[in-house]
Amino acid sequence: MSDQQDARSASRGHQLIACIVQRGRADDAVKAAIKAGAPAATISFARGTGIRERLGLLKIAISPEKEVIEIVVAAERADAVFDALVEAGKLKTPGMGFIYMVPVSRVLIHNPGPDAR
Repeated sequence: MSDQQDARSASRGHQLIACIVQRGRADDAVKAAIKAGAPAATISFARGTGIRERLGLLKIAISPEKEVIEIVVAAERADAVFDALVEAGKLKTPGMGFIYMVPVSRVLIHNPGPDAR
């Protein structure tokens, strides 16, 4: 990939989608995101606090162990990827997690084409 191609990929609009799901749900969510157009994802483990105590009053048990999914995606595919994560992660159900999307001001992506060796 030439420097000129790198500059073009860096100037397009991108979004960062961060999705926090219950432990064990990230793999299915990432599969759905990739199917919806995400190029790749990073999954890490975390421990949550706060909402667990509040939802406990409603008799909803929430494990503190979470998985955090981060995806940088081209702006034109961001809404489809976001919606796929919401659906696969069952994020409309109270206590299952949350998701947000923010613009990325700069990104450098080295994504060689199929002919790269």
